[in-house]
Amino acid sequence: MPTQPLTQQNFEQVIATHAIVLVDFWASWCGWCTRFAPIFADSAAAHPEIVHATVDTEAEQALTAAAQISSLPTLVAFREGLLVYSHPGFQTAAQLEEVIQQIRWLDMDEMRRQLGAQNPAVTPPAPPMPRAGAAAGRPNYGWPGLSPG
Repeated sequence: MPTQPLTQQNFEQVIATHAIVLVDFWASWCGWCTRFAPIFADSAAAHPEIVHATVDTEAEQALTAAAQISSLPTLVAFREGLLVYSHPGFQTAAQLEEVIQQIRWLDMDEMRRQLGAQNPAVTPPAPPMPRAGAAAGRPNYGWPGLSPG
């Protein structure tokens, strides 16, 4: 699946309606961004069940400011509507794959408990459907940190 451009108009809807969303904040003048773009596109092709989205920080300045992006490229990830990962800087294909596997194996019930404990006034969004364990995906992935032998 190709990458999907996000704008201020569709950002929240895409995050809310997909199990896992990776977002690459980039700019055309950023050399590291242009190096990361093909890695991100290859990941999108390898993981069609995960939305691989891009935000052009020059065109979407309000969205970039709202996301508090201060370094490019920056990769952020959402699972079941919750922000679960944010990392500024270039990542290799292997590093990106490791991030994806870690996101798949997150215990979302525990994430929600932690979020609620940090700020009891904030009620985290409910997932679209109850889930436990690993997110849907390729059946041949393993435990995080283990490489296929």
